[in-house]
Order: sequence, then C-alpha cells, then structure tokens
Amino acid sequence: MRAWMDGKLLDDPAGPAISVTDHGFTVGDGVFEAIKVVEGQPFALTRHLQRLARSAAGLGLPPVDDQEVRRGVAAVLEGQDLPLGRIRITYTAGPAPLGSGRVEHPPTLVVVAAPMSPPAETTSVVTVPWARNEHGALTGLKTTSYGENVVALAYAAERDATEAVFANLAGHLCEGTGSNVFYVVDGELRTPTLAAGCLAGVTRALVLDWFGGVEVDESVEVIDQASEVFLVSTTRDVQGVHAWNGRPLPAPGPVTQEAARVWLEREAQDLDP
Repeated sequence: MRAWMDGKLLDDPAGPAISVTDHGFTVGDGVFEAIKVVEGQPFALTRHLQRLARSAAGLGLPPVDDQEVRRGVAAVLEGQDLPLGRIRITYTAGPAPLGSGRVEHPPTLVVVAAPMSPPAETTSVVTVPWARNEHGALTGLKTTSYGENVVALAYAAERDATEAVFANLAGHLCEGTGSNVFYVVDGELRTPTLAAGCLAGVTRALVLDWFGGVEVDESVEVIDQASEVFLVSTTRDVQGVHAWNGRPLPAPGPVTQEAARVWLEREAQDLDP
C-alpha cells in the first residue's frame, strides 16, 4: 500500500497522518471515491473525479483541485506493481472544532493505492429492514458517512450474505451498500432510477451506455419476479447474484454473462471512457 496526503507521500502509509480534529474523522464531513486499477493504470479516472467534485459541492466543501488529485494518483501508482488494485481518494473539510460546525481551514486530501483481489463470479444478497432516504441532504453524494452501510453489511453477514440492499422510503428498490442493482423481468434488463436515491455509480452508467437497460422505479418485491440479478460497482464489475433473501437464482444468468462479456471487452478498449 502507498499513501499520499496534501502533496507528499507518507513514509508509513499505515501510520498516523490526519489531525484528530479533522472533520472527516470526527463527524464524517468528507467525500471519497474508489477507483479500480488495471495493470497499474486507474480506470475511468475522469468520471470518478467528476463525481468527487459533485459530491464535494453537494456537501459544501471547497472546490476540488482536479490536477492536484491527479498528481496524488500518479504518486501512489508510480513504481508499484498493481495488475489489479484500488485507489481511495478522500477529501474532507480539514481540522475543525469538536462539533458539527466548520471553520475556514484548508481541506484534507488523501490518496491511497493498494492491491485488490478479483471479485467472486457471483454473490448473495439480503434486503435490510432500514430504508434509504431518497429526500435526504446527502442523497446521491458519496460521503464518508458510511455508518448506515456498516450496520447493513453486518446484518447481511449474519445471514451469510455478502451485500445488503436497501429499499427507499417509498418502498422502491434502491441500492446496495456499495453497489447498484440490475435485474431481469420478462426478458427486460432494469435498474432503479437515480431519483430512487441510489448513488450515480460509474459502473452503472457505463453498463447502461455499453450494454443498455431500462431505468425504472418499482417495489423492492419486484425481485421476486426476476429471472436473474446482478450487481455492479468499481470492485465488483458485473457480478451475478446467486441468492436473494435465501431464494436461489441462476447465476450468472445469460443476460449477466453477456453484460460481463461486453464490460470486459469495452474496459480493455479504453481505460478512461
């Protein structure tokens, strides 16, 4: 693992670095991006940096310096042998009083790169009894306030699942803790709209562009009618779901297999689509 913070590489990437009063640490006042590394190069970096900027603006943070982030990414990748890896960019409000209020202070910018294991071909999912708030102040922003996801994933693990999926307040299918959901009903590939409150996933957008699909908001129970389901994310790519709330599903199904094939083909053609 290699880490870069506020303009310089850290001698000890696992050692102490940020202030104990950093607002990202004390109250989750920060945003982040996770970016796949393919043969030492970041995948879809421009799209991720555009979303980082949107998340920062939505949270009220100072504008992100795109070129400085790119310098950090280059620094953590230089000289590393990373056939498959992950970059984590974290951008916070910087040190502040021990409360929710901010003060004027330069933001904190951290970039970390580390190896990543390939995802399993398929996975298991459970829905959780808590709803995503599609009308919340942080809806659609990729913030560091991930406590809700931690609780949901623990709930899933207790039920031998590896991902937890939320409905929203309207009872519509929304998203996983770190993934977007695609499903097939009557031969049609569908995924929730962004109005459902899900994150505008980079992989989600590329699957829609490269492979297609219909954006629609439906009750979370629609999965009971699905002939196949797959998840998409930076670390999963296109991953079939072999069980949903204990119900077996064919995985990877024929649509999932074709989506995965197209993904691999297009990813190899352009690392910054």
